[in-house]
Amino acid sequence: MDAFIQSLVHFFSNVIPDWLTVFVISLCPVLELRGGLIAAKLLDIDFIRAFVVCYIGNMLPIPFILLFIRQIFKWMRKSKHLGKLIDRLEAKADKHRDKIEKYGVWGLLLLVAIPLPGTGGWTGALVAAVMDLRIRKALPVIALGVLIAGAIVGSIMYGLLGNIA
Repeated sequence: MDAFIQSLVHFFSNVIPDWLTVFVISLCPVLELRGGLIAAKLLDIDFIRAFVVCYIGNMLPIPFILLFIRQIFKWMRKSKHLGKLIDRLEAKADKHRDKIEKYGVWGLLLLVAIPLPGTGGWTGALVAAVMDLRIRKALPVIALGVLIAGAIVGSIMYGLLGNIA
């Protein structure tokens, strides 16, 4: 993933300001805040500024996912090719359903907070939407999870490993 983020940073570096590059990367599914913090470190952006920009970028799409993804999926299902994509996305969400049902909001928090591939705010919002969790309940948990994931990745990128590299 680092090589991909490096190529994104290189691509955007002559087009938009560094902070906006980090923001755009943080908006993207899969990359999210974690990818944004890696990009920020590559661009030598100080941690506090990087964290704020990445957090806002990661959280911006979450309410829209929670509110509209079911309607968007319904619309996309009308296409044969997009329907297959929706099936895969819903299968991914269902894979996490048992943990969320078993542990409740704590399961959702862990899904979002642990910075591993296939986890994060987008996945948490997708799972919450598929499970019909109310935005009032899901959004604060996802926001806290993104905050925790940012603290973990930030401490790695800007803390111990940041001083070694």
